[in-house]
Amino acid sequence: MNEPQDLVAVRVDEEVCIGAGQCEMLEEGTFLIDDDTAIAKVIGSGRLPRDRADVVIERCPSGAISLASDEIPAAKEEE
Repeated sequence: MNEPQDLVAVRVDEEVCIGAGQCEMLEEGTFLIDDDTAIAKVIGSGRLPRDRADVVIERCPSGAISLASDEIPAAKEEE
């Protein structure tokens, strides 16, 4: 029986990305290479099953993809 996998959030470090496109090729619903900057960005929910996230992270030639922290504080409204 297959157990459901936990989804993890991924992020791209735009300072490190070289635009090779491996991420977009592997997970086209999660990554997109920007036509203007040739840098990858996360699209959609930015969440993948852990095993697929691990593959994308491993295959990124520049090491720009990592797991995103779910503990990002929400923006506070100005009072």
